[in-house]
Amino acid sequence: MLTDGLPLQALLLTVVGWASRKQQRTIDYLIEENRVLKEPLGTRRLRLTNDRRRRLAEKGKQLGRRLLGRVATIVTPDTIMRWHRQLITAKWMYCSRLTSRRGVMAEIRTLVVRFARENPSWGYSRIQGAIGDLGHRVGRTTVSRILMREGINPAPDRPSSWSTFIGATWGECAAADFFTTEVWTAKGLTTFHTLFVIDLATRRVCIAGTTRTPNEAFMAQVGRNLTDAVDGFLVAHRKLIVDRDTKFTQGFQALLTSRGVETIFTPPRSPNSNAYAERSGST
Repeated sequence: MLTDGLPLQALLLTVVGWASRKQQRTIDYLIEENRVLKEPLGTRRLRLTNDRRRRLAEKGKQLGRRLLGRVATIVTPDTIMRWHRQLITAKWMYCSRLTSRRGVMAEIRTLVVRFARENPSWGYSRIQGAIGDLGHRVGRTTVSRILMREGINPAPDRPSSWSTFIGATWGECAAADFFTTEVWTAKGLTTFHTLFVIDLATRRVCIAGTTRTPNEAFMAQVGRNLTDAVDGFLVAHRKLIVDRDTKFTQGFQALLTSRGVETIFTPPRSPNSNAYAERSGST
């Protein structure tokens, strides 16, 4: 069959060729238009939003890698295909990621409350850093919000129990107390007072001195011995727990303070607050 002297097959090939050339010219124009739009950017990187990446990934996947190699000008075909794989991954991982995040936040909330209660002097930044050391990222504002919901005041207005204080300062604490010994002398039955110091962490005991008259001079000498820079028992300690016995004089306290050791008095009528020293002294 002939049409204007040309076979039908030849006519179809001519029409298809014309359409293909028309399509290619359209593609060439769009590519050149993209280049013109990108020229004002110079060497600056084109910033794409997540929505723009999604749209390019959807259209690019339909074209395929080979055709993308001819028409893509903003990013490479590999990048577009990677964006498409991320879309698929995000679809299937969305629910599990939310569940995991809730679990992580519950763990972070527990840690924040625990650190605040066990360490009354820790502020928001210190707690944030401690949680970061455990592999969790949390903002300082999040820490303050969690503590506020739990009714825990910021440091240093945060109250703490005696057991919490001991637990937080365990490695740097020592305790001291007196025990008495009745000895028969030429003057009759005489009471000797012995001061001892115990390391709470190791239970190591040091007999600091024994005297019949535990006065200011005796306590001053004991304080100097305990804080001696070479072999003083309290060199590695920062706190000394004692009861409210008047034998622990102000001069003794001042001497320890000058050597970097703080004197901590137990609450009134609470021997259990200094249980290690009290029990050692009674044996």
